[in-house]
Amino acid sequence: MKKILALLLAAMLVIALAACGAPEPQPEPEAPAAEEATEPDPEPEPEPEPEPEPEEPEEVEEPEEVEEPEEDPEPDNAITSASDIFVALVAHSPESILFDGSFNEGAWSGIQQFLESHGLPEDNALFLQARAADDTARINQVISAVNWGANIIVLPGFHFGSSSYDMQDMFPDVKFVVLDTVPAQGEGDARSERMEDNLVAILYAEEQAGFLAGYAAVMEGYRNLGFMGGAAVPAVVRYGHGFLQGANYAAEYLDLDEGEVTVNYYYIGGFAPSPEVTTTANAWFAGGVEVIFAAAGGAGFSVFAAAEQSEAVAIGVDTDQSGVSDVIITSAMKALGVSVYDMLTDFLNGQFRGGGVLMFDASVNGVGLPMENSHFENFTTEQYEAIFALLLDGTIVVNPVVTPSVTEAELDIPLVVVNELN
Repeated sequence: MKKILALLLAAMLVIALAACGAPEPQPEPEAPAAEEATEPDPEPEPEPEPEPEPEEPEEVEEPEEVEEPEEDPEPDNAITSASDIFVALVAHSPESILFDGSFNEGAWSGIQQFLESHGLPEDNALFLQARAADDTARINQVISAVNWGANIIVLPGFHFGSSSYDMQDMFPDVKFVVLDTVPAQGEGDARSERMEDNLVAILYAEEQAGFLAGYAAVMEGYRNLGFMGGAAVPAVVRYGHGFLQGANYAAEYLDLDEGEVTVNYYYIGGFAPSPEVTTTANAWFAGGVEVIFAAAGGAGFSVFAAAEQSEAVAIGVDTDQSGVSDVIITSAMKALGVSVYDMLTDFLNGQFRGGGVLMFDASVNGVGLPMENSHFENFTTEQYEAIFALLLDGTIVVNPVVTPSVTEAELDIPLVVVNELN
């Protein structure tokens, strides 16, 4: 019994010593009753850091309110005044001189009139000649004109028909005024015409101008007439066919007999002056021809020389050629200067009429005779105005047909005998 008590005391002493050496354990919390159970409280969110005070913005002036333009702004190459216009006239070959008394001179007069009317210097216009009589040389001179600064280029004559077809694509920002022809490629039935918005083609009613010349010649009293054309190109052919129809109309008006009026009819084959042309014209005059209508460009000067030598007379073409020689009794004119001036004015006003053909005829005074400078003794201004009025109102319609020969044209000229010469 004493041993048992001793062992119990020893064990209790050990337990007491162990309790004194270890920390006192925390009692575990009692779990709440099931009906009182709740979700544990969420961890508190960290407080946000204070945002920095915003800086005061700099004061900016409010932009002034601008009105929206009514139209789109002008492109960089737009014409805003006449001084922006730089015009070039390009001749088709080295032989095509500026003061030719014909096509180039007529077109140049329209350019000069435009410069003068707007107070522009001569430096705003340029004349260039192709260095060879081919399309490559003509395009090269147009390139030179564009490099110079030309923004509108005048191309006079049928020689530019093919090259202008390409130019309108090569220089889309340049305006082209092509006189007396339409841009086209190909021959015969394969001929294809095309005009873009930067090109306008101007044609003239040469048949009406020729009609007036033929009518005036017969009304003046001439019965043996001659026609010399540079080549059988459309403009020249229309001059010649109109000349025959005008002579026939006058013969009918004067009640002349059939065959009382005769016409020698000939295409020279070129437009350059030559001794051969003078010789042929002198032979005609010696054979009884009284007046020759020379629709032959520079070759017309050779006809005028023959008229001077033979003391005969001639009729000029395209422009008023009365100043060339006293033997020129009148000229079958086209309003070359007027048409070029009008196109430049359209360009200035933003109304360039590109993409089509414009016809200058009697209805717009596009053709006529310079009665103030003509040397008629019998044909009067009143008679001229009367016949012009009939063209103007359509009472007289001149056939503009273009054919290789007069016979093929079927012109209905029963009172005129035509001697076609080759």
